[in-house]
Amino acid sequence: MNKAELVDAMAEGAGISKADAKRALDAFVDSTASALGKGDRVSLVGFGSFSVSHRAERQGRNPQTGKAITIKAKNVIKFKAGAELSSKV
Repeated sequence: MNKAELVDAMAEGAGISKADAKRALDAFVDSTASALGKGDRVSLVGFGSFSVSHRAERQGRNPQTGKAITIKAKNVIKFKAGAELSSKV
């Protein structure tokens, strides 16, 4: 499912216009990104939770040459599915 299909499904499921559904989805994405950018956790009961985790610098290998390379440290977003979502999948 892509963004347009999700907007269509949200509009139909909530009985709202596609424009309203798109604004709601965009607001959710922006709010979630903002919270994660601050290092907060976003929890949606029944759906799951988004969190930020720090990945330390590590050594890797270039698959073409086999040469050792250093992979920089970075923050990554993690998602853990809630029980209700997991049971539906």
